[in-house]
Amino acid sequence: MDASCLELALEGERLCKVGDYHAGVSFFETAIQVGTEDLQVLSAIYSQLGNAYFHLHDYAKALEFHHHDLTLTRTIGDQMGEAKSSGNLGNTLKVLGRFDEAVVCCQRHLDIAMDLNDKVGQARALYNFGNVYHAKGKSICWSGAEPGEFPEEVTTALRKAAEYYQANLSIVKELGDPAAQGRTYGNLGNTHYLLGNFQNAVASHEQRLQIAKEFGDRSAERRAYCNLGNAYIFLGEFEVAAEHYKRTLQLARQLKDRAVEAQACYSLGNTYTLLQDYERAIDYHLKHLIIAQDLNDRIGEGRACWSLGNAHTALGNHDQAMHFAEKHLEISKETGDRSGELTARMNVSDLQMVLGLSYSTNNSTLFENPIKDMDLNLHGARPRMGRRNSMENLELMKLTPDKINVSHWV
Repeated sequence: MDASCLELALEGERLCKVGDYHAGVSFFETAIQVGTEDLQVLSAIYSQLGNAYFHLHDYAKALEFHHHDLTLTRTIGDQMGEAKSSGNLGNTLKVLGRFDEAVVCCQRHLDIAMDLNDKVGQARALYNFGNVYHAKGKSICWSGAEPGEFPEEVTTALRKAAEYYQANLSIVKELGDPAAQGRTYGNLGNTHYLLGNFQNAVASHEQRLQIAKEFGDRSAERRAYCNLGNAYIFLGEFEVAAEHYKRTLQLARQLKDRAVEAQACYSLGNTYTLLQDYERAIDYHLKHLIIAQDLNDRIGEGRACWSLGNAHTALGNHDQAMHFAEKHLEISKETGDRSGELTARMNVSDLQMVLGLSYSTNNSTLFENPIKDMDLNLHGARPRMGRRNSMENLELMKLTPDKINVSHWV
């Protein structure tokens, strides 16, 4: 019976490793039904089940089995197992937004690792700590604020995240683990970005880029280039940002990731708008529009039309600008985007005035200068692709029109 339980568990583990979590869960649960007197095997099954449910986004079930694992490891006095289960619990609680409880689990993980002089465990615990505070900071960011301008509660969490990531880096460097260093540099760069420390963000993402190249990790390389472009936008180095976005675009095409390709085209379009190279901006926004249409991404299509309307207005191409403004209005209505609809209505009204068409007297004074009121919304919402590399990702942020909006998915 023990052998049968172990065999079932090993098959469940194999299935999870190849990404078939549903089948893996079935084998693990059957193994539990068969039963075993080996509590170490049972602990491993609980842990694997928790991880499988985590990957299936069933966080309540994941929490249940990680709790079972924690109780069992404490019962049998398995400190290494307790540290591991505490870390898994912390990660699950983080995703559920229960950050204070997650911190307690991370602290337990770290305490045990330090007691056992387990450097690898310490590094993991510190990384998890950073992730928890990073997620906490992002969860309470004000949608109307820019990097470096968040309330104190946010900046406090983000500073703690940076401290834990830095502590993690010290250990993984000591351990000679470049892959772990790369992950941490990416997260540290994103944390510095949110804190408004753009030079520090650049330094971290340059390190991330170097390690990604060493490992031939083109996905990580692409994210690093995108993050560097975003940081250089805020540093006012638009030409440098454009070069990084071009590398992002090249890699997105190599990886055949159409959603990221669309995002890179949109970023380049807005960067060239900042450089007042409107012809080139239009070229990239048209590329973005075509991909958004291919992906049936109406939100992305609406943002492309908005940007194209602005660029054509800047060139004095008012007929073309009207076409895209009307299209933006149509899509905003369809998608229920009230803010976009209001902007589109004002743009249409202003263009009607410029073209000498009929317009409402009440709306004729809304725009003194159509270009002045453009919201250069860099990196509009990406097509929905699911969430990957979550802790190296920065979420979409709405920023004010007078300051450059760099919202992105990396």
